[in-house]
Amino acid sequence: MTNVYGGESPSRLEGKLSAMIVCWILGFGSLISWNSMLTMGDYYYNLFPDYHPSRVLTLVYQPFAFGTMSILAYNESKINTRRRNIFGYSLFVASTFMLLVLDLATSGRGGLGSFIGICVIVAFFGVADACVQGGIVGDLSFMLPDFIQSFFAGLAASGALTSALRLITKAAFEKSNNGLRKGAMLFLAISTLFEFLCVLLYTYFFPKLPIVKYFRSKAALEGSKTVQADLAAAGIQTKEDHNEQNERLSNKQLFIQNIDYALDLFLIYVLTLSIFPGFLYENTGEHKLGTWYPLVLIASYNVWDLISRYLPLVKFLKIESRKGLTIAILSRFLLIPAFYFTAKYGDQGWMILLISFLGLTNGHLTVCVMTAAPKCYKGPEQNALGNILVLCLLLGIFAGVSLDWLWLIGKKNAF
Repeated sequence: MTNVYGGESPSRLEGKLSAMIVCWILGFGSLISWNSMLTMGDYYYNLFPDYHPSRVLTLVYQPFAFGTMSILAYNESKINTRRRNIFGYSLFVASTFMLLVLDLATSGRGGLGSFIGICVIVAFFGVADACVQGGIVGDLSFMLPDFIQSFFAGLAASGALTSALRLITKAAFEKSNNGLRKGAMLFLAISTLFEFLCVLLYTYFFPKLPIVKYFRSKAALEGSKTVQADLAAAGIQTKEDHNEQNERLSNKQLFIQNIDYALDLFLIYVLTLSIFPGFLYENTGEHKLGTWYPLVLIASYNVWDLISRYLPLVKFLKIESRKGLTIAILSRFLLIPAFYFTAKYGDQGWMILLISFLGLTNGHLTVCVMTAAPKCYKGPEQNALGNILVLCLLLGIFAGVSLDWLWLIGKKNAF
């Protein structure tokens, strides 16, 4: 294969801004369905008051995400990334639409059968998340760090915008019959449309951008086989024999060399998911905001999580020291006693401040780690490392949602 762009600098190629916008939308689509479910928590608590929906659904979601991601990360060099990502977004479309169909079929009634149906659909969400998040991050890891930053900003934006929309729909439908259900239906319909948009953008638009073709061609020259289908979709043919001339570090070697980054991501999400969202719905008590209180807390987290993912673009705010990142991440665990005592003795203002800080540090540190780790590696290694880091991130989420149940110890009628 020959490099279609010769020695031209990627900074001079067209399509960087368009690629960043598409990466943002792809990130948005990766979590909008799940974030819609989280922000619809008040609706599900109304339908299933005895089933701890925010905790149970999160606990159902994560094993499927982590299990699928483990398989995909182990076999990433053999997997057609294009098919993987298209399948993931298509599964999101189908699963989100099925949630809408299930609610319409049951006329918004609760009960164990409906809850089990939702759990099954949430399991498909987990599979889709593993396909998409690992596939896209691996793909972007051998491109510009700005693309990864845009993708992770889109992930956070899905939470922020769904929270804003939830507050609007709650205000609009609060006094109408079945107001919670109408807001939920609107959420699911919007999510389905956005997921479908992601399928179209990734399939037909993103592969044809000049800067994307440049980096995929470069990765193919360095031995990557995962980009062949995307290059073919852009009209570029590769030669199989050339790909075998390049050797790369094994997944084990990459993991050992980046074990601090892997542990960093694990610890970031262990802490975050041990608090968000279950603790906010069930352990913060009742305050002046009433039923608006958990929605405001979740919105505060999501907004600051979004803002913080743009902070690393300011050079002096970006943490590039590996030791500095680890120290900052470990210091976040002081938030656990802070949340406990604030929930027990503090008022809603302090809790909003704490949850905002949780979101601020979560987004900022995630982007710092994900943009720093892939440097100084070849394309196939960067793709593999991206998958490994997403696997560690999902493992942290899985551990966090499991530990979240510890907040219920000593709470009356916990089960």
